Amino acid sequence: MTAEVSFTKRAAAELSRRFNGLTVRNRGSSANPSTPQSKGVGQLTSWVVEGMKKQQPQEPKGAKAAKETRPPECWLDHKLLEYFFAYFTPIERTKLAQVCRTWRDVLYRPEYWKGIMPVLHCRELRAMSGDLSSTSELRKRVYSSLEKRGFPSLCLFGAGDDDVYDVVSNFPHGYVRQVQWLVLRCCNITDKGHEVLLEFFHEVTRLEMSGCNEVTDAGLWASLHPRLVHLTLSDCINVADESVAAIAQLLPSLQELNLQAYHVTDSALAFFGPQQSGTLRVLRLRSCWELTNHGLLNLVHVLPNLTVLSLSGCSKITDEGVELVAENLRQLRVLDLSWCPRITDVGLESIACDLQVEELALDRCAHITDMGASYLATISSLRVLYLRWCTQLRDVGLGHICKMRNLEILSIAGCPLLTSEGLSNLVQLKNLQELEMTNVAGTSQELFEYLREQLPTCLIIE
Repeated sequence: MTAEVSFTKRAAAELSRRFNGLTVRNRGSSANPSTPQSKGVGQLTSWVVEGMKKQQPQEPKGAKAAKETRPPECWLDHKLLEYFFAYFTPIERTKLAQVCRTWRDVLYRPEYWKGIMPVLHCRELRAMSGDLSSTSELRKRVYSSLEKRGFPSLCLFGAGDDDVYDVVSNFPHGYVRQVQWLVLRCCNITDKGHEVLLEFFHEVTRLEMSGCNEVTDAGLWASLHPRLVHLTLSDCINVADESVAAIAQLLPSLQELNLQAYHVTDSALAFFGPQQSGTLRVLRLRSCWELTNHGLLNLVHVLPNLTVLSLSGCSKITDEGVELVAENLRQLRVLDLSWCPRITDVGLESIACDLQVEELALDRCAHITDMGASYLATISSLRVLYLRWCTQLRDVGLGHICKMRNLEILSIAGCPLLTSEGLSNLVQLKNLQELEMTNVAGTSQELFEYLREQLPTCLIIE
């Protein structure tokens, strides 16, 4: 009897936090807690809570509980549990899997974990005992749980070479082929460890490295494999021009490159050639402070098929560079020029004349004025526009933007010269789905209420 009560109490404690207030959501429903729930979900919630109360028997005085008693059968029925667990988020399922083995076995199925990336905190595992040997069994159980849930991705956080060798030794070999996306964050893995890791995960096609300061150009030359089609390198202090040379020569099938490197110069862009022109479609060069218009000159001629380009934080790019992009990259659909302080209305005129972009980011471009906004208003294809902290934008410029009836996402956060009168014209954008207005001096609670009334389907971020 005690075991049965204990199980029910554990389950009740874990579930009550989610049932109170009808927080269980239907499949595909909004995450907004204020959204009314369907009748079926409400009935399910009521049934579960009442059923939980009924399944808590009172232990008679003086009775001796059996050492082992199975919990109520309704909580062990796999078909019922499969339907029931579908109403929870993956984060909630990680808690529910700890209630009992039956619940864990039902939940440890790939269909419950789609779109989720597991993160292995290597430093925390080492901190539990100070070495790897004493946590060997724990790590094996973790690797096994990943295999059961069928994650196609894996993130190692704070890993060193010892952690790499542990993964190679204990990771389920039948599961290695399923891992196609590998992320390394804040790791101290050396060139050798990096080479061993990528040889082990031989089916990886997407690699991300962030804050991995021990990897050098030589390590990239030794470990990059032609199978990679997506590569991200950010905050890795040793990444420079030679790293780009390795990428250009070793990855002929590369489709997407995200590079945040402070030491990359114009010479790096000269390594790209016809080999990449047929495959590379997405290029993000963020905070590459040394890049100039001269580097863009080579880039736009060898990569004419780019559809996504980010030059965010490339502070030496000017209007002439934007003109080069607009004249030569006619397939471009997404362009990010945020934190490029030298860009003016002249650059926006080039974009408006030559490109049909769908998304444009101009955050912190302080020289953009109402004239530039008038140029943007002529781009009929524009769906997403970011103008955060464009400090010269006034009501006149916002009036031009309000003529862009196809806009779905707009950010004017931090624009200090906009008034409530100009902001009230935003109601003309009937297709708007998201509007960011944080740190705008002309806003008021009355204005937000008016906009929400006139744009009921738009998420307004105050």
